[in-house]
Amino acid sequence: MSFTLPPLPYPKDAFGDLISPETFDYHHGKHHNAYVVKANELVAADPALQGKSLVELIELAATNGPRGLFNQVGQIWNHSFYWRGLSPQKKQPTGPLLDLITQAFGSVDGLIDTLKAEAVGHFGSGWAALNLKDGKLEVTSYHDADTPVAHGAAPLFIFDVWEHAYYVDYRNARPDYADKILRNAIDWDFVALNLDGLGLTRADQIPGG
Repeated sequence: MSFTLPPLPYPKDAFGDLISPETFDYHHGKHHNAYVVKANELVAADPALQGKSLVELIELAATNGPRGLFNQVGQIWNHSFYWRGLSPQKKQPTGPLLDLITQAFGSVDGLIDTLKAEAVGHFGSGWAALNLKDGKLEVTSYHDADTPVAHGAAPLFIFDVWEHAYYVDYRNARPDYADKILRNAIDWDFVALNLDGLGLTRADQIPGG
């Protein structure tokens, strides 16, 4: 029993110029899939790891290693959550989520500006994230394959700032990528759903499940 590459929740051509089918071919079909393949190899080689969910392996590897396993399973979870947080149709936050955004950032634009600054200012590869902490919204970032799963966070949204996420469409212009995606392609319905504190489960996998 092994982990699988989750299908995209939308067609590869759904985002027009924001994210090209070629980017999805490489980012989802090559990079994300490579993490799945490598994680399965590592788990198959160690009976003590077998039968555990993706989240369980992340939590185990975060405290006890091995780091190689952490990198693979962390990236599977991060990418799975990232895909679900995107929408080809522009949406707007409403209800309790909008209230929390207004309280923490003054406006939706204020939140987007904060997320963009975190994403653009993050040195090297990693992820910008919106989490729920003590009932309030918090923007942070994670290096390389690090993930909110390893920090007990309640994740709402995660944004990929590895170069492979944007180089095909935006070359080295991370600010342009961040601005266009964050302003036009966040699935605010998915973000709001994760206010229930169950965001970790929405990108989890049980091997063979």
